[in-house]
Amino acid sequence: MIDPLDRIAAALERLFPPPPPAADPRAHPAYVWRGDALRPARAFAPLPLAMLIGLDRQKAVLVANLRRLADGHASQDVLLWGARGTGKSALVKSAVASVQADGGNLGLVDVSDLGGLPALFAALAPVDRAFVLFVDDLGFDEPAEARTLRSMLEGGAEPRPANVRLAVTANRRHLAPRDIAEQDSAINPRDSIDDHLALADRFGLSLGFHALDQDGYVAIVAAYAQAHGLTFDPHEAIGWATRRGSRSGRVAWQFIVDLAGRAGKSL
Repeated sequence: MIDPLDRIAAALERLFPPPPPAADPRAHPAYVWRGDALRPARAFAPLPLAMLIGLDRQKAVLVANLRRLADGHASQDVLLWGARGTGKSALVKSAVASVQADGGNLGLVDVSDLGGLPALFAALAPVDRAFVLFVDDLGFDEPAEARTLRSMLEGGAEPRPANVRLAVTANRRHLAPRDIAEQDSAINPRDSIDDHLALADRFGLSLGFHALDQDGYVAIVAAYAQAHGLTFDPHEAIGWATRRGSRSGRVAWQFIVDLAGRAGKSL
């Protein structure tokens, strides 16, 4: 006979298994952090930097900053802001992979739980490796959330590890939403403005990404098509973007996926 307590314990183990052990922070090119432990990222295979068309300045600046970080030199936290689908997230991953390919001792950590940042800082501080903490599509509706993050970046009692920097993408240049009415209701309108801009000011490097013109969009489609052995009609590609109301690298890739599917090819 099995002891009922043993059966209950076994059932609880099945329902709530213990978390897997944390990954070695020196062993993998990229990780995910969900507030408790590092996990290796599956199939980390960013686009080559050359495939990111029309971003030459942003590529050069970001890669140079990450190389300084990997070499243990002074480097900046980075805010990548601008139009949706213009390559902000892709550039972060591709830039990290480029530095790694050149021998840089650099890891990427995808962070979705900002509340777990202090624990992540503590876990990475003693590691003999540099890390980019990647926070994708950041935006705040509550001022308290923005204040918490800006304190972690700069101004808190406990300094952030020297081997850790943040790369944050956002559609808003100043991260927090702003309302014209705030200037009417505040006793001193400048105070309200300063409070909203305080978080964005914590990032020493700010890179803007802007909507593509038609030629830039077609150039991205052409680069993708050539890389995957596809032929395309520029007029069809333009029509695809027009129906979606946007010209961006993301829309270009979606067109390529549709084109490859119709051609019976995988990507």
